[in-house]
Amino acid sequence: MTGIPALAADRARAALSAQFQQEPPVLPGRDEAGRWAAEELAKAPYRAAEPSWLDDALAEFARWLRTLTGNGAPGGDGGYAVPLLLIIAAVVIGVAVLVVRPRLNARNPAVKDVFDAGPDLTPAAHRERAAQAAARGDWPAAVVEQFRALVRAAEDRTVLDRQPGRTAGEAAARLGRAFGAHAGGLQGAALTFDAVRYGGAAAGPHEHAALAELDAALAGTTPDYQGTGTDALVRPL
Repeated sequence: MTGIPALAADRARAALSAQFQQEPPVLPGRDEAGRWAAEELAKAPYRAAEPSWLDDALAEFARWLRTLTGNGAPGGDGGYAVPLLLIIAAVVIGVAVLVVRPRLNARNPAVKDVFDAGPDLTPAAHRERAAQAAARGDWPAAVVEQFRALVRAAEDRTVLDRQPGRTAGEAAARLGRAFGAHAGGLQGAALTFDAVRYGGAAAGPHEHAALAELDAALAGTTPDYQGTGTDALVRPL
C-alpha cells in the first residue's frame, strides 16, 4: 500500500510538468514590453554603465577630427592629423592665457595693488596709521599709509570707484583727470608709493610730508575733471 501513493504522486507531478511544457510562453504587448525594458534599464548596473557627458563630448570631438583629417572616410590616411592637432592645441592654449592671465594678475603681488587684502579702513584710519608710523620713525610705513588715505578718500567721495586690484599708477592717472592741477603731483606720489612699497626704496620725512600735503590739497579741492591723459598703459595685463 505504501508504493501506491508514491506512484500516484509521481504521476501527478509528471502530468503537471507536461501541462506547463504544453502552455505557450507569455508574450507581452508592445506597451507592456516597453515598460518592462524601461524598468530593467533603470536599474543601477545599467545606469552606471552609461557614458558620461564628457565621454559623449570627447567622442563627438574625435568624430569631428576624423572628418577633418580624412580618418572618418574609407581610405583616409589622416596625414594632416598631427599638424591639425598641434594647431588646435595652440589655439586652446592661447585662449586659456587670455582668459586666465587677468585673474592670475589680480592675485599676483607683482601687480602692486594699493591696498592689502583685509578689511577696508577709512581715510582717517589710514591717516592715523601714517601719523603713528611717522612718530616712531617708520617712514616707509608712513608713506604707504598716507597714499592709501589719499586713495580711500577719493573713493569715499566717489571720485574713484572701489576696484580691487587697482594699482597706484591707475589711481593717480584717474585722479589726475579729476584734479587736473594736481596731475603731476599724483603721478609722483604713485611712483613714490611703488618704489617704497614694492621696490624697497628708502623714505624719509620729506616724502611723507609731500604726500600729506597732497592728501590735504585734494580734500579741499572740488574735482573739475579738466585733466587729460589716459591710464590705459598702467592697467595690469
